[in-house]
Amino acid sequence: MNRKAVLKKIRKKDKTWDIIILGGGSTGLGCAVDAASRGYKTLLLEQVDFSKGTSSRSTKLVHGGVRYLQQGDVSMVFEALQERGLMFKNAPHLVTNQSFIIPTYDFWGGPFYTIGLKVYDMMAGKLGLGPSKHLSLEETVEAIPTVEQEGLRGGVIYQDGQFDDSRMAISLAQTCVDYGGTVLNYCKVTALLKDGDLIAGVVATDEETGEIFSIKAKVVVNATGVFADEVIQMDEPETEHDYTKSGFIWF
Repeated sequence: MNRKAVLKKIRKKDKTWDIIILGGGSTGLGCAVDAASRGYKTLLLEQVDFSKGTSSRSTKLVHGGVRYLQQGDVSMVFEALQERGLMFKNAPHLVTNQSFIIPTYDFWGGPFYTIGLKVYDMMAGKLGLGPSKHLSLEETVEAIPTVEQEGLRGGVIYQDGQFDDSRMAISLAQTCVDYGGTVLNYCKVTALLKDGDLIAGVVATDEETGEIFSIKAKVVVNATGVFADEVIQMDEPETEHDYTKSGFIWF
């Protein structure tokens, strides 16, 4: 991730990238890792720091989708538990086990949550982080002394995960580079190159020096999150929130 070496790459006028990804948040970095791992010539551009926007404002939780279990979305729970387990296996230095306690106040609360979370444990299978269990009134108060004790009957403890989202973003950027991809922050895309109606690349500015680059690509991915509309406006200024008309892939 040597900035001088990256800038030298994108200065080449005759170079055409397979994919340029706009946005260095979790979505953009994930796309970059996926593309680079498949052998595509991949370039990711971020206008400020990696994971500066929404990706640095997450709950920091790696949960298995327990709330979807209550909603009956079983397939979503299986997928979330699988992804949670993979994060623990692939990035044990970034993900930690975190205990959660649900206090219960109704007579049915203890059995309801205990059974539900036991199902949650079974769905996790070998990727589980530890068994859930019922807590007595005394155990609940000892674990969370500030809990409202009036009417409290007990609680249920279960395990999910917690992670460092910004460090995870940097790890994804490094993984992309390991696969042969190229990532660059503080490089803002200011316009799109067009070949007729098709997008053929981007115009970007080095925010540190003011140098302007015209970078050609076969595909441009808009993974700028809350800034997606601004990029779409570069393609079709008259378009308002009509993503189906944009000439590139967006996330």
